[in-house]
Amino acid sequence: MADHRRCTARKETPLERADRNFVELLQELRVTRTGVQVLFVFLLSLAFTSRFPELDTVQRVVYVTTLLFAVLAATLFTAPAALHRSLFQHGAKERIVRVSSRLATLGLGVLVLAFTGSVMLVVDVTTGRTGGAAAGAATLLVRLGLWWLLPRLVRRAHLAGGHRAAERRPAAEPAAGAREEAVRSRTARRSPSVTRRVPSTPHR
Repeated sequence: MADHRRCTARKETPLERADRNFVELLQELRVTRTGVQVLFVFLLSLAFTSRFPELDTVQRVVYVTTLLFAVLAATLFTAPAALHRSLFQHGAKERIVRVSSRLATLGLGVLVLAFTGSVMLVVDVTTGRTGGAAAGAATLLVRLGLWWLLPRLVRRAHLAGGHRAAERRPAAEPAAGAREEAVRSRTARRSPSVTRRVPSTPHR
């Protein structure tokens, strides 16, 4: 039987959290799939241009490799939809989310290589081998910085902020307890005078 207890700060059950995570993952995949589709169409159209027969062996290898990377990235990004359809109404939503997240992460890694290869090929054809290699290396570094390094720096800063908040919380709890004790003591001192002010009701 599934566990339906509220277990997160959003007061969600595990099933509700899995549903929300899957919807967020699909939104991310929609963004990345658009980039893959544009890249894939661009690479396919190159084979039918007038200058394609002029490519040397290295450029053709880069082209074919990049095209295969784009196909693999598109396959990885569409795999979560096929997985969800195959396991629909089987009670495996949490497992679907975990596997789909891994597929999306792997797809991003392959997409980095596809973008790198496409930039390298275009710059190589237009300016030369050295410019193509430099442009490809720069593209790889920028993608790794934004897609791999930046998320880890943000996560480290988030964890550090959580640790600092946890360290400040125990120091604030005794102060709150002292304030509550002071309020209780003032209330206790005032209660006898309030009692004396209440007139007694005569007995009939």
